[in-house]
Amino acid sequence: MTDNRGFLEGIIDDGRPLLSLTAVALLLSGVFAIFLSIRREFLPHDVNYLGMTADQLCRLADCRIVRFMFHDRVAFGGTLLAIAALYLWLVAFPLREGARWAWWAFALSGLLGVGSFFAYLGYGYLDSWHGAATLALIPVFALGLWKSWSTATRPSIPWLLSPDARSGPAVLRAGRWALVGTGVGMIAAGLSILVIGTKWVFVPQDLVFMGLSRVDLAAINPHLIPLIAHDRAGFGGGLASAGLLVTVCAWYARPERAFNEVVLLAGLLGFGCAIGVHYFEGYTDVTHLGPALVGGLLFVSSLILQMPHRLVSA
Repeated sequence: MTDNRGFLEGIIDDGRPLLSLTAVALLLSGVFAIFLSIRREFLPHDVNYLGMTADQLCRLADCRIVRFMFHDRVAFGGTLLAIAALYLWLVAFPLREGARWAWWAFALSGLLGVGSFFAYLGYGYLDSWHGAATLALIPVFALGLWKSWSTATRPSIPWLLSPDARSGPAVLRAGRWALVGTGVGMIAAGLSILVIGTKWVFVPQDLVFMGLSRVDLAAINPHLIPLIAHDRAGFGGGLASAGLLVTVCAWYARPERAFNEVVLLAGLLGFGCAIGVHYFEGYTDVTHLGPALVGGLLFVSSLILQMPHRLVSA
C-alpha cells in the first residue's frame, strides 16, 4: 500500500516520536548538568551573571559555596534522568497501547515542570539557556500531546483497584502502595523545596554547611543568592514532576517486567544522584538528608516487595 503522508507527518506520526524526543532532550540535559558539576564548571551565562568563575568562587569559604551549589545541580540532573526514563517507558508501553492515563501522566508532569520554570519571577534570575531550552521543547512536547490524544482512547482502571490486584499477592499490593507513598512524598518534598528556593532559598543546615550567613553571601556577590535560588527551585520542580510520574504510574501500571525495570532505573538515577552527591560533597547533616534517606528506604522496600511478582492475567 502506498504511503502518501508527507515527510514531516511521517516523523510526527501519532505524536509518540515527539514525546520520545522530549525524553531524550531531558536525558541529555540531565547528563550535561551532572557532567558540568563533576568538572566544577558554571555555564557561560552563570559566569556572566556572577562575574566569577566556579574556580574563583571555590577559593572562598573552603569551596563550600561551590560544593553546595553543585549538590543541588547534581540532584536536579538526577531528576531529569529519572523523568526521561519514565517518559520513554510511557511511550513504549502504556501509551502505545492507547492508555489514556499515560497521556495524562505526560500532560500533568510537563505542566508542573514548565510551570516551575516561572519561579524565577520570585528569585529574580532568568536562566537564558534554561529558558531557551524550555521554549524549544514546549512546541515539540505540546504537538506530541496533541497528536497522541486521539490514540490514547483506552479507559483504564487503576491497577491497585483492579480485580487482578485484589486477587493477587498481598505483598505485591503492599509494595505498590509503598511506591505510591514514595511518589507522594517526592511531590511534597519537591513543592516544599520549590517554595523554599523561591522565597527563602536556604534552610538553616545549608548556612551551617557553608559556614556563612545570608549577609555574608550577599557581600561576596549580590547575584549569588538569586543564582543559588535558581538551582534550588529547579531541583524542587524536577523532583515534584518526577514524583507525580511515579505516583500516577504506581497507581495505574500493571506489574510487568518493563515497569519493574524502569522503576528500578529511575529510582537508582534519582535517589542515587540526590543522596549520593551529599556524601560526595560532604553535606551529610542528618536532619537535612534524613527525608531523602527515608524516601529512599521506602522506595527500596517497594521494590523488594514487588520484584518477585508478575501480573498473571493480561
